[in-house]
Amino acid sequence: MSQVTRSKRLIASVSSAVAAFAVGVAFWSLQRKHDTQSIVDLGYSQYQGVALESGTTQYLGIRYAAPPIGHLRFKKPAKPLQTTVVQDATAFRPVCLGAGADYPSSSHDEDCLFINVWRPTSATPGSTLPVWVYIQGGGYGGNYNANYNGSTVVATSGHEIVFVNFNYRVSSWGFLASEKVRADGDLNVGLLDQRLALEWVQEHISKFGGDPKKVVVHGVSAGAGSLALHLAAYGGRDDKLMRGAILESPFFPTQPKVADLEWQFDNFVNTTGCAGSSDELKCLRSKDTATLQAADVAIPYPSRIDTPRFYWTPTTDGDFIRNHPSKMFEDGSFVNVPLMIGDDTNEGTGFAVDATTPEEVGTFLQDNFPLLTIHDTAVINHQYPLMETLPQHGNYFPSAAAAYGDAVFSCPSHHLSLAFLTSKSPSQVWNYRYNVLQDDLVAAGLGVPHTSETPAIFGVGNTGIPDENSSYLTYNKNIVPVVMNYWISFVKSLDPNLLRHESAPEWEPFGRESQRRILLETNRTRMEDVPDDQRKKCELWKGLASTMEH
Repeated sequence: MSQVTRSKRLIASVSSAVAAFAVGVAFWSLQRKHDTQSIVDLGYSQYQGVALESGTTQYLGIRYAAPPIGHLRFKKPAKPLQTTVVQDATAFRPVCLGAGADYPSSSHDEDCLFINVWRPTSATPGSTLPVWVYIQGGGYGGNYNANYNGSTVVATSGHEIVFVNFNYRVSSWGFLASEKVRADGDLNVGLLDQRLALEWVQEHISKFGGDPKKVVVHGVSAGAGSLALHLAAYGGRDDKLMRGAILESPFFPTQPKVADLEWQFDNFVNTTGCAGSSDELKCLRSKDTATLQAADVAIPYPSRIDTPRFYWTPTTDGDFIRNHPSKMFEDGSFVNVPLMIGDDTNEGTGFAVDATTPEEVGTFLQDNFPLLTIHDTAVINHQYPLMETLPQHGNYFPSAAAAYGDAVFSCPSHHLSLAFLTSKSPSQVWNYRYNVLQDDLVAAGLGVPHTSETPAIFGVGNTGIPDENSSYLTYNKNIVPVVMNYWISFVKSLDPNLLRHESAPEWEPFGRESQRRILLETNRTRMEDVPDDQRKKCELWKGLASTMEH
């Protein structure tokens, strides 16, 4: 399968997800019960939710910040505005504009800072229920996991948790970096959106029956990478935003300093027609949304050949992010909480170049990590030689996929597991590898790709992915209650074992020496050791981290 074909498939899946959300909203509206008790007063606004037949009440599209438009464009989020009439919270609102998103569109907008809450209908402000907050992914370039339906996990918990998810700014809207932005705006505003959402949970979740002292934050992909950055934010300052963390396939791309991203800012300014303006940021704020969205186009890093897989990423700003992730976690500059963390067997197959030679593997890695040298790529190629071929791909695609997956996902996850055990205040860590095979993905040569576990965590039909032929309804259905209940158990008790499904084995904690993790497979879930070969490869990537993060 060509990279273009894979990219089209990914774009199609996102488009299908948006369509599925619309269908889902229509379906949920049929489940509504007349309930005059579903109005919540947040102080700045009142919101009318809707009670479902499942015993869950949902509040969709609550503003947790003021619209980030006009003078607030490229600035940290502001508190939401006051309203005097009850606001409708019965349908999802637009998600944030990302690279390649159509505009104008009913599904995407610049005004996008909304949060969604699902609570047990029986919950009261005094219920003090555990809270599950979900940070979606999308490579910092899109809101790709937006508007997941939390009603199933609330119901499966015995109506004993509150579930929350939200949007945040991405691509140029969230991660435009320059000293000019620092001077008259804010850096990493997408992360600052997330931070405000977490603070909103602390301030308001009790009104939905949640306990702000019992918050577990779960991030996926870039959302998991973001969560790691929140734990290390401001030098590891503990703002008491969570008592536990779940990192699902954490994503760690390059994280350059501001000075190393001026070329990206200059290209954006040129494309928008603001180059040469006496105040380029003022000019950008004067442009309409469509103009800026059209200018959100990736180009290669200076002196490189092809565009990187992920163009907009956080920057090391010296304040919120004070160093590169590998250094912050190695130094213990982070908030240590109980941790669940893991990856999929084939993390890199959805992103790697369809390489036919080791030279193509090296070029691909340099296009994504431009400070890697020829010597570096030679060492990498030695560690990832020709592997068993995969259907519909070139001979060196498996090597490229394995190298990229280890570099960006699996090995950072491994290093984080060890960091949490060796810091000044070690917490318990549970590590996993997800290896549930789906026939169509195996036939396409993708194996068990990035974030494959998501439908098992939230339940089929709740993630916006077309599911009429889902293996989780047929031959993989038995893995769903196993995975979902591990996650719910951790949210409720900070231990995946206490409330695990009756068919699930005990999940042993990860140890610095033993390094055992759970292998999640349909009907064969069990513990395994992290192989020596993977440990060796992760040591390679650890040695290259300071080069790759720049």
